[in-house]
Amino acid sequence: MTAITLSSTPRLVPVAAADGGCAQLLMQFAAAARCGVLWLPAMGVAARHYAALAAHCAELGLTFAVHEWRGVGSSAVRAGRVHDWGYRELLMDVAASFAAARMQTSNLSWIVGGHSLGGQLALLFAAQGTAPVDGLALIGSGTPYWRNFPWRWRGLSRAAFALAPLLARVVGHYPGRRLGFAGNEARGVIRDWTRSARSGRYGFDGMWDAESALARLRQPVLVMHAGDDRLVPQAAIDHLLAKMPIAPRMQVGLDAADFGLARVGHFSWMQAPRPVARVLSGWVAQMVPGAPAVPSS
Repeated sequence: MTAITLSSTPRLVPVAAADGGCAQLLMQFAAAARCGVLWLPAMGVAARHYAALAAHCAELGLTFAVHEWRGVGSSAVRAGRVHDWGYRELLMDVAASFAAARMQTSNLSWIVGGHSLGGQLALLFAAQGTAPVDGLALIGSGTPYWRNFPWRWRGLSRAAFALAPLLARVVGHYPGRRLGFAGNEARGVIRDWTRSARSGRYGFDGMWDAESALARLRQPVLVMHAGDDRLVPQAAIDHLLAKMPIAPRMQVGLDAADFGLARVGHFSWMQAPRPVARVLSGWVAQMVPGAPAVPSS
């Protein structure tokens, strides 16, 4: 097996978006890497919370870069009445991070992956067809369409998806930190997110036909799912994968025993992310020629 050298601390790479917004890309490098991963966090989650995942992936031979969402963590702006954005701007930021990550490396294949909303936006970024994305990796990602949830949750879900954009307009942003769900999100992000939750389709102001673009995706897709993740039922995963009928896919279920936890849900896998790193690196080793083999222990 190729020897892997892990950086003691991640490198923080400044990234400037097309409209001048700035953030830091958290990068962990692996010597002799053949593949890099650009990782998109869940809604409202700062990049630093994926540092352990980045470290484990680097130990296993993947150079790993964690994107920072606009309005979160190291981002220079915060959502408010003056500062607003939606999926269109978020995807422009992802493009800037992807370019920055590639500039820090050479001769790597690149996977784009993500957690929750990050996984959905990873697919939409690849579907644009403007970047050399060789594969896609998701965990805890499915469409938020209200019909994908169990019957007992559907009424509450529909009400929440209707009220969230109204609340965001009144306050000037969605106050997720006060409400205990997501971060303080821009009005446009909540508008685009709830639009897909109500209709089951991706479509946003000023953007291409996302549904048709997803249907043309051919890159292989890895879908990981934590066993106790109630925020993403299997129906939501199936609905998302159905949008990409010609893309090869692999689904991997991870249960609490894999993590040494009593339960493993939508966020708790982040406490001990090595099993996710092992699945991801093993999948990459099969898919990318010359990628390091996964250690046996």
